[in-house]
Amino acid sequence: MSLNLHEMTTKEKIRTMELLWDDICRNVPDFASPKWHGDILKDREKKIKQGKEKFIDWEQAKKDIWDSVS
Repeated sequence: MSLNLHEMTTKEKIRTMELLWDDICRNVPDFASPKWHGDILKDREKKIKQGKEKFIDWEQAKKDIWDSVS
């Protein structure tokens, strides 16, 4: 299988990434995120507790991403 990345729009590329990650999460039981992902999450959690960051609704975040690439 090959993808013509240079012919795909940014929106198509993001959708393709979403489909790939969804499939990996469902079908690769021993898949684990790299350590640096956990480090970033810990840092963000610390900032939230300090009031320096806040949560954004996931559906709104996805909409914002789609709107920025459309």
